[in-house]
Amino acid sequence: MAELIRLLLADDQALIREALAALLDLERDFDVVAQVGSGDAVLPAVAEYDPDVCLLDIEMPGLDGISACAQITSANPRTRVLVVTTFGRPGYLRRALEAGASGFIVKDTPAAALIDAVRRVHQGLRVIDPDLAYDSLVEGVNPLTPREQELLRMSLRGAAVVAMAAELHLSPGTVRNQLSAAIQKTGAVGRVGAARLAQDRGWL
Repeated sequence: MAELIRLLLADDQALIREALAALLDLERDFDVVAQVGSGDAVLPAVAEYDPDVCLLDIEMPGLDGISACAQITSANPRTRVLVVTTFGRPGYLRRALEAGASGFIVKDTPAAALIDAVRRVHQGLRVIDPDLAYDSLVEGVNPLTPREQELLRMSLRGAAVVAMAAELHLSPGTVRNQLSAAIQKTGAVGRVGAARLAQDRGWL
């Protein structure tokens, strides 16, 4: 009998996670060894169960899936990561690949394609949703600097310019200038609009 492919599933939606586990366990060469519901639980579970492939959602409580992916590929390079997410955004794809993911597919992928993706990733191949790959090429790279991204995230939380400046030890004028640059790069109206557009594109 061929050696089983050990799988770890990470998704904060229990119904989806358990349904995915049930689907994958039907395959004779798959063994779902662990399930977790938060990003913070991923690395400890990898250390405990030593999976061959981790299937990660992106938006989870605590650590997000892309950050968890970076931790896995740094601490345990043997373990492959396949991102399986609702959020098929080109920016997320680029960030996931930069974090070391071997694959990136969306949750409405047909079951047969998902199963094939797991096997291909385990073999050391790269699997990327073709439509998302095309969109990523069309949109280009994230134009925002790390500081601009940080300020837009704070804008989404409703932080005022003065509060941002105090927290980051910057002058209010510097914050306004950097927010203005971010608004121009996104082509949005206002900093909240820029933040929402950047979030939709996976730039934050």
